[in-house]
Amino acid sequence: MGMMLDGKIAVITGAGPGLGRTLAVLMAREGADVALAARGADTLKSIAEHVKAEGRRALPVPTDISDPAQAERLADTVIAHYGRVDVLVNAAFPGSHRRNVLDMDDAYLEQWRKAVEIAAFGTLLACRHLAPHMVAAGTGSIVNITSMSSRTGYAGRSDYAAGKAAVHLLSHCLADELGPSGVRVNCVAPGWIASDVLDDWMRARAEAGNTTVEAVRAHDTAAMALRRIPTEEDVARAVVFLASDHAAATTGATLDVNAGQQFT
Repeated sequence: MGMMLDGKIAVITGAGPGLGRTLAVLMAREGADVALAARGADTLKSIAEHVKAEGRRALPVPTDISDPAQAERLADTVIAHYGRVDVLVNAAFPGSHRRNVLDMDDAYLEQWRKAVEIAAFGTLLACRHLAPHMVAAGTGSIVNITSMSSRTGYAGRSDYAAGKAAVHLLSHCLADELGPSGVRVNCVAPGWIASDVLDDWMRARAEAGNTTVEAVRAHDTAAMALRRIPTEEDVARAVVFLASDHAAATTGATLDVNAGQQFT
């Protein structure tokens, strides 16, 4: 089989450690040259080296995607360097510290606002400045990383849920707006993703409940139809599919990657 993204130019916002790095490497492995946007210059440089190790070009562009001027500069830099953009993946979102609304002080309220701004406004800005180049070419794919939380709220995660829900519906609007120009817009909605962060959370819950991490993991995976927690690569492969020509007739869709947790 040929590479799914052979010769394409892909931009990833929120290209930090974890899923962002996995996305960049897998897209490069599938034949894409990649532009990487996030706030951490050192992290971007490290991820760029991983992309180059796959034999593809990498362009790190330190960017606060919620800043209009920086989002516009990102688009200008990508076009100046690569000449076009075929794929945009929006994955930017800051970490959440889990706090109930009635427990939020002024400092946390500001943190909440910024979190939603990065997710929703940042995604809007990236699309606003990069999508016109896809429209001009008459083709392109935008894949927005949302979450199971975009449709199901959980206590203490209102910032995450609100930000991801906004991206979810923004994607539907953009799919309708850009479809006549040949540009597709879809979402990938992960649930839990196997990671050190998830392990730490399970460990904390085990200690609070006077039980074992194994018992917590067994309890959690019992709520998943596939009885396992998806990996970063599971999520990244869903993104690659929607970004590729294999999904040429798919737009306005959400691909759930949660091992069946959404409906159990």
